[in-house]
Amino acid sequence: MTLSKPAWLDSMYNNRMLVPAFAQHMAQWQADSAQARLSLPCELDVAYGGQPGETLDFFPAKRSGSPVVVFIHGGYWRALDKADHSFVAPALHAAGAAVVVPNYALCPAVTIPQITLQMVRALAWTWRHAQRLNADASRITVIGHSAGGHLAAMMMACHWPAFDADLPAQLVKNALSVSGLYDLAPLARTPFLKNDLRLTAADVRRASPALLPAPAHGELYTVAGGDESAEFLRHNRLIQQAWGPQRVPVCEALPGLNHFSAVDALTQPKSQLSQLVVKLLEKKKT
Repeated sequence: MTLSKPAWLDSMYNNRMLVPAFAQHMAQWQADSAQARLSLPCELDVAYGGQPGETLDFFPAKRSGSPVVVFIHGGYWRALDKADHSFVAPALHAAGAAVVVPNYALCPAVTIPQITLQMVRALAWTWRHAQRLNADASRITVIGHSAGGHLAAMMMACHWPAFDADLPAQLVKNALSVSGLYDLAPLARTPFLKNDLRLTAADVRRASPALLPAPAHGELYTVAGGDESAEFLRHNRLIQQAWGPQRVPVCEALPGLNHFSAVDALTQPKSQLSQLVVKLLEKKKT
């Protein structure tokens, strides 16, 4: 079948259909997230901008001058919430990082380019408030899952001084995308998504990381679950092909993991994914 076949597109991108146990994953994320907010010092619902949905939760690092991880949640830009994803904080906090989990407005109320700009504002807030996070503003790593992986790659591609002249060109030091989406063209034709995403040809061109120039700085690690659909595995390879191995030195399919268990691996200190996070956090500031 070809990319133009609606049923094939749904079979490739509808992860709730592909992973029957998705509801159990979601329930566990919510329970673990509630526990994380109880067990760790945190500030919740902090405004990073003035528009609806522009709030974040943060978990300050144990020691000043620590790296900071901004975790961007998935949900195909149209679902889920930061409160569902606090579960990533304990493992990242234990690894020595401050953790920021931003929200964003959801499609169809906004477009994907508008969400991308919201994440630019969230990262700018993080850079400006690093001291409040017990963090070093020159050591910002972005991690994203699924749609959040797309947004993490977009943060790597951002020309920060064009957004605000006081921002450094290398505001984001590096990024990790888990099951990221790098070419939005197929999603514009995917039946269960297209009415919410409302992607135009212009949106696809300006918000597809694989269609943008490779960043001038930093590294993106891209991974996907080895049991994910052929399309998610194609996206995983695509960004390395587009940006080259200097900017994307890690491109891995994680054996035995699906779209949801892939992000669960962030909470498992001995997992390959957690080891990749440690490598990113240990990179020296430049």
